[in-house]
Amino acid sequence: MPKQDEKIKTQKKRAQQLLRALKKLFPHPKMALKYENNWELLVAVILSAQCTDKKVNEVTEKLFKKYRTLNEYVQANSKEFEKDVHSTGFFRNKTKNILASAKIVKEKFQGKVPHTMEELLTLPGVARKTANIILGNAFGIVEGIAVDTHVIRLSHRFGLTKEHNPEKIEKNLMALFPEKEWFTLTYRLIEYGRKYCSARTCEVNHPLHRFDARVK
Repeated sequence: MPKQDEKIKTQKKRAQQLLRALKKLFPHPKMALKYENNWELLVAVILSAQCTDKKVNEVTEKLFKKYRTLNEYVQANSKEFEKDVHSTGFFRNKTKNILASAKIVKEKFQGKVPHTMEELLTLPGVARKTANIILGNAFGIVEGIAVDTHVIRLSHRFGLTKEHNPEKIEKNLMALFPEKEWFTLTYRLIEYGRKYCSARTCEVNHPLHRFDARVK
């Protein structure tokens, strides 16, 4: 067997062992963002960029009561909306993207959040990570793996990839894990990062220490 094929086989075996361990730790992973409909999901995911889900939920609890329909986002005053989402960070850009997306969803997609990767990527502020989250949670469609900061950090920590570009990391992970596991893999890694191995501190003997490439 060629060395490259042997290396891939070894990586896949290790990935499966890691996955089994993650499943034991988090048998029922789910997204932490709170929402009532597909549009609110899109808003929450855009707001979550460089922000904790906890903070986003605090903001959207008030935001979703203030703006109850898509039309209210279309008609929203941008300066006022910036104040509403200020604490999530990058509030000007997030406001611009959300309000622009609202108009596109209303005018181009008949008021419904689109359900294809290609269409979702036409919305401002939507890259593959956001599109994967929307497709999986709103429509049960899995085309890839949502790669957020937790997934990037732990993919490196567990030696799953050497890439730094999210799309390249996604491609590497898709090659290592079965398609049926793609959707929940994201949330298992996120929960692991939050509980045991955050960006600031990672427990010395965290549960998946044996997979930690940094201590080999």
